[in-house]
Amino acid sequence: DTLLSHNLEMKHLPGADPELVLLSLRYEELERIPLSDMTREEINQLVQELGFYRKETPDAVVPEEFRFAPAKHLPILLPPQAATADGETPPKFDKEEHPDL
Repeated sequence: DTLLSHNLEMKHLPGADPELVLLSLRYEELERIPLSDMTREEINQLVQELGFYRKETPDAVVPEEFRFAPAKHLPILLPPQAATADGETPPKFDKEEHPDL
């Protein structure tokens, strides 16, 4: 079922423990989530919670608003807000905005 999710690619690496690797639009690694102890249902729920768009069929058109999904902010993906050199805190983005777009 997860293979129908837009912007989700599965690679089987023999001998490696399964993990979900989240990348930015610039292909920078954001986070690794181990999947070994999760059931298929739990993995599907995680993918949905992360904001991946699930297509009805493999060749279905992805709506424009989901083209870059899951480009949404989640607490597990956000680095802590650090002060800039002038002591100001960088601006926070709304839930629907994505700084890499």
